[in-house]
Amino acid sequence: MTELSSRRQNIRVNILNDNNEPCGFPVTFVGREAYTLRKLIDAGERGISSIDQVGIRLSHYVLKIRRAGITVETVSISHGGAFPGVHGVYKLRSRLRIIEDNTRVAA
Repeated sequence: MTELSSRRQNIRVNILNDNNEPCGFPVTFVGREAYTLRKLIDAGERGISSIDQVGIRLSHYVLKIRRAGITVETVSISHGGAFPGVHGVYKLRSRLRIIEDNTRVAA
C-alpha cells in the first residue's frame, strides 16, 4: 500500500456567520464524514440522496455532520416506480470556509 492510499480523507472547515466570520473553532471530518461533506459542498443546491450515493450510510454521516454544528436541510421528494414513496435529499445550508481538504486526492 502506498503512502497516499493509506492516508484517510479529511476536510477541515470553519463555519461562517452572516458576516463571513468564523463561528468558533475549525471542525475536522475524517473518512466517510469527510467524503459526505465534500459531496454536499460539490452538489450545492441540487443536494445529495442515498439514491445517488449508493452503498454508504448517508443519513448517519449527515447526522454526524449536523452534530458538529453544520446545518444540513432534508427535503422530502416523492418518487414513483416499482416502489413509490418518499426519499430525502440533503442540502448544505451552512456557509463554510475550507481550511484543508484532501478529499479530492484520495481514491
